[in-house]
Amino acid sequence: MTQIFPLSEGTFTIGRDKIFQPFNEALDELNDRPTGSLLVEVQPFAVVNDRDVILLDTGLGFNNPDGMAHLPGNLEQHNIHPEDVTKVLLSHLHKDHAGGLDLALFPNATFYVYEKELAYAKEVGFPSYYVDDLLQLEGHPRVTWLKEEAGTIDGYIRYQHTDGHSPQHIVFFIDSEEGIIFYGGDEAPQYKQMKMKYVAKYDYDGKKAMQLREQWAEEGAGKWRFLFYHDVKTPIAKL
Repeated sequence: MTQIFPLSEGTFTIGRDKIFQPFNEALDELNDRPTGSLLVEVQPFAVVNDRDVILLDTGLGFNNPDGMAHLPGNLEQHNIHPEDVTKVLLSHLHKDHAGGLDLALFPNATFYVYEKELAYAKEVGFPSYYVDDLLQLEGHPRVTWLKEEAGTIDGYIRYQHTDGHSPQHIVFFIDSEEGIIFYGGDEAPQYKQMKMKYVAKYDYDGKKAMQLREQWAEEGAGKWRFLFYHDVKTPIAKL
């Protein structure tokens, strides 16, 4: 049976400077943060089946209060060790999705990256991307570059280039015995966005992202399990 584990790193605010600041909803006030700050959650996922331990994006790369990095610490809470991970699927390389990227941390994993996304990240640079950290991908034997607009990984994982949130963003469809597990990264980041028409100003093509969400919501209604990276309160849901 396929298991899904949300790996919440908590809640943060992000302002025009694109710097993520931890936010304690019980103690902090959003109005105290810089004008225009957005409140966001950050949450990679582990998907475990009889073939693989799959990691969906790698989070911010921040540390827990005890000094351990969020990602390995959160995995250990589910008895998953970094060496158990066999596949790391990256929707895109923005720093809140790839800040925890570390090929050495996951020695038995193959990393799947849309080839055009790295080129784009190097072109755009900071503050959206930590380019120096992304250079470890280049020429690495455990990196598989996804070159086509759409394709299949090991016969049961499909990816599709969508370019709504960012020009080289991709999404994943993972087959399971209970139906499709859909991971939309920042194209489908929150449950509420699947239920309403919403054009986000932070999207590269907000109208297209909205149309994609409507398409996926209709296609997957009652069948797919949706994983929401920026929704700690509703990380997994059927529509």
